[in-house]
Amino acid sequence: MTSIDLNERIVRYGDLVPCRTAFIDAHTPGSDRKENFTIIGGGVSESADQHVHIADTPGFNIGAAGQPPKCRNSLHAHRTAEVFFVLSGRWRFFWGAKGDDGEVVLEEGDVINIPTGIFRGFENIGTDYGMIMAVLGGDDSGGGVVWAPQVIQDARDHGLVLGDNGALYDSKKGQSLPDGVSPMPVLSAAEMTQFPKVSAAEFVPNFVARYWDMMAMADGRPARVIAKDGMLADTPGFRLELLRDGSIPSDRYTTARHEVLMVMRGHWRVDWNGGGASLGPGDVCAVPPGQTISLTPAMAGEASLFRVLNTDDAAGPTCGFHELPAVLRRGRD
Repeated sequence: MTSIDLNERIVRYGDLVPCRTAFIDAHTPGSDRKENFTIIGGGVSESADQHVHIADTPGFNIGAAGQPPKCRNSLHAHRTAEVFFVLSGRWRFFWGAKGDDGEVVLEEGDVINIPTGIFRGFENIGTDYGMIMAVLGGDDSGGGVVWAPQVIQDARDHGLVLGDNGALYDSKKGQSLPDGVSPMPVLSAAEMTQFPKVSAAEFVPNFVARYWDMMAMADGRPARVIAKDGMLADTPGFRLELLRDGSIPSDRYTTARHEVLMVMRGHWRVDWNGGGASLGPGDVCAVPPGQTISLTPAMAGEASLFRVLNTDDAAGPTCGFHELPAVLRRGRD
């Protein structure tokens, strides 16, 4: 197969285009300063303002969320995987119908595989602007976001209404629901009881991987972070690995899968027939199936990157976790 110029498939951290109106809480105080980024795939944005950098559908989506200190993302649920790693900053992740079932603090490089079918949110508790990178299961990310009832009410109080077509309408811009479009139904009290309560004792050991543990496991081969036999056992339609110097092939290799490289620390060199490029922290490179590349750290010092590959597993509920609530199995948004 003829190599393509991967420069056309690299999204630089400094070139990311934010969407500041991506979701229903865009006007809600405490959440109104966040930025969302759609890097690969269609993402889950409810706004037509989102910018898609690479419109591939490799079986998963790559995105990011950037937030200043004390800014939070409101409680929501997904039907497919939502995996984050902390690129910069210090973040608190919390879960439950009211966000008080449990919480965990993640530092740079840590990974969290948030179980499907529970409400979750996150907050930058650091002192500077922070960024978390996301992998979402499925080409369409499971049909969008399901919001906790109080989030929809708070948004309405601040001028944003979510239609049952999945689109946002902003009364501050003179918008209203079009004919034939109703407000998104709010989950009832009975439906909310379908969502499981998950303790931190159940959550943290099974769904959080710490950076230095992953670095230790990447000894001579990539550390399988999320996989059937991974540190976090799951089959979400993709495999997540951590690579460092000494855990990658010394020669060029060809993959039959979509392979997305996401640099965590240091600088890396990716070379292919007829070209090459350097990648730095936050840069993303989408390598298509059949492309032959070599991958090496570009300089001495700590270097790590996450690699995402599509698998033959169907995107769906978290493996071995609670069954999806019936309201989500019905496909209701």
